Amino acid sequence: MHRTLTVALLSAALVGCSSYRETGESYESEAARDLAEQQRKDAQLETMAASTMRDFRNRDRTIAPFFDESFGYAVFPKIAKGGAGIGAAAGDGVVYNDAGEVIGYARMSQGSIGIQLGGQSFSQIVFFENRGAFNSFKADDMEFSANASAVAAESGSGAAADYEEGVAVFVIPREGLMFEAGIGGQKFDYRAK
Repeated sequence: MHRTLTVALLSAALVGCSSYRETGESYESEAARDLAEQQRKDAQLETMAASTMRDFRNRDRTIAPFFDESFGYAVFPKIAKGGAGIGAAAGDGVVYNDAGEVIGYARMSQGSIGIQLGGQSFSQIVFFENRGAFNSFKADDMEFSANASAVAAESGSGAAADYEEGVAVFVIPREGLMFEAGIGGQKFDYRAK
């Protein structure tokens, strides 16, 4: 009787260890799949950001000094925005250092109240004039004031644009119409590469 009970307990313990190992491997496999999926999304976002930068440069050649002289910049290929009195916007972007190397990713979110109706999508680049502005962005400590606005990237607009509080923002409308073009209230969440 004791021998049967001992064998049964040992068998149960071995099955439990096997199940734990399989479950652990399952968690590891799931984590590996999640990491691979995130890397795929990041690579796709980087491709879209490179295309967006070409679009900005082609629309306005005078924007080149911002790419060449800024401390870094964040490129958001597509920001979707919509609202009817109360609005919201969100989009993902790629963050570059002053050498044009990808150093991370960012998520932009925005909520607003005011005169607005409809929906739109647009591309946006945020240039950082100095280390302080760039570090503030990377520390998730940057939010645009309520009256902040962006410069529409059109031929020659870069020549007249300047930094305000360490940042310069350019946009290209993509789709839709909306009676509200401000960037006030935008918040950013940074994730290092």
